[in-house]
Amino acid sequence: MSDPAYLSLEQLTLAYGKTVAVDRLDLAISQGELIALLGPSGCGKTTTMRAIAGLLAPVSGRIRLDSRDITRVAANKRSVGLVFQSYALFPHLTVFENVAFGLRLKGMPGKELEDRVRSGLKTVGLSSFASRKPGELSGGQQQRVALARSMVMEPKVLLLDEPLSNLDARLRLEMRTELQRVQKETGVTMIFVTHDQAEALALADRIAVMHNGRIEQTGAPEEIYNRPNSAFVADFVGFENVFRVRAGELDTETGRFALGGAIPCEAKGLAWRPSMVELGRGPFEGSVRGVSFAGGTRQYLLDTPLGPIKVEASAHLPTHPLGANVRFDLPVSMAAPLQRFG
Repeated sequence: MSDPAYLSLEQLTLAYGKTVAVDRLDLAISQGELIALLGPSGCGKTTTMRAIAGLLAPVSGRIRLDSRDITRVAANKRSVGLVFQSYALFPHLTVFENVAFGLRLKGMPGKELEDRVRSGLKTVGLSSFASRKPGELSGGQQQRVALARSMVMEPKVLLLDEPLSNLDARLRLEMRTELQRVQKETGVTMIFVTHDQAEALALADRIAVMHNGRIEQTGAPEEIYNRPNSAFVADFVGFENVFRVRAGELDTETGRFALGGAIPCEAKGLAWRPSMVELGRGPFEGSVRGVSFAGGTRQYLLDTPLGPIKVEASAHLPTHPLGANVRFDLPVSMAAPLQRFG
């Protein structure tokens, strides 16, 4: 990752008609980096990817790749590969011919083409599947064919649009490992779009969390997971108890509540994961509205004066039945302080 701006998006604004989908977005991506654009449907992540690929012209702003302005360069001249969610394989062609398709369009000579395709299939572990048709492959194998087809074109940047969403849970885990291996072995700069936080945390070197056409936070997976900087990011990565802070107290719809510790003066909000809430003791009380067994833990939903509180406790502890009144605490030392709220 030698160049911090190998790919840069500068004040990029994208729109569909009069509807702005991405608003003045800035993002610098290093060479060889594997970065995730993470966010809910409609946040602008796929639109951003389409602009990088050359499939959508920006309203304003600039896209630079390897020191070259590609903002108005045609898609087929950008050296950007794209792996679609649907794989987009030709069902009547063999695996070999699917991977070779783009190289044949470029007029690559036979021996060079064959060597490139064989190498690409070896990279994704499909050397023995070259003569098969896509219909004879599993979903994970089809995804690897689509990956090889893009990789043999030797793109400077490889874009993946929700690459694992069509796979079952077991295959998703396998393909996460496969994508990481291929990216590390080849060193290609890779950007993948996903709404799945677990997928982004497991795969990416860095994550850009998007919301309403803007980047809310960019950071390493550990930073995003442990230190969200806004109420939106906190909620999106599993801090299900999120509160605004005013004058050193929690400011809720039902009033203000003091905590048993000093709240950082710069915090606009505090957030706790359900596992961070202490159940069975503390200054607050709530009524159990819901309880569910989740293997090693039990998950509770409490009705409280602060509003609904979600709690996760060890399944080895005694169960609190529906309707029971239980005490709980929100330890300030466990909370993630939020720089932005709303």
